[in-house]
Amino acid sequence: MKVTDALLGEHGVFYAQFDYLEKNIPHAKDLVLVKSQSAMLAAALAPHAHLEDELLFIALEAHIDPQSGPLAVMRMEHNEIEGSLERLQELQDLTEAKNLLLHAIQTARAHFAKEEQVLFPLASQMLEAKKLSLLGANWAESRKVRV
Repeated sequence: MKVTDALLGEHGVFYAQFDYLEKNIPHAKDLVLVKSQSAMLAAALAPHAHLEDELLFIALEAHIDPQSGPLAVMRMEHNEIEGSLERLQELQDLTEAKNLLLHAIQTARAHFAKEEQVLFPLASQMLEAKKLSLLGANWAESRKVRV
């Protein structure tokens, strides 16, 4: 399996989470609930972003300048999403917390779209199929998945 396919599959799981949160968080009446939902999302997104960075982004650095262009944007957005979810844990205002969580989700959706429409196709052009499969095997090993 190619690493881009594995990461795309993970996006599918996140989309279901995003849908659920976008539907329910606006109606939340409890700050603790919003913080716990945010913490669960952060706990899932962080390893996903780490795998993208350690597997795909590093492999692309041989072909794309990591300091500018798509890789720099992807890493900046990872930091923005993670930072928003971390800051949310410090908030004491329910409305602020809900807005920040929904903003993080919106940012993540836009980020995923860039990966799916730009970065993954770019990876397929720049990296050999064998390399993408090797990275996919590394993804499976890190996720403890048998392929």
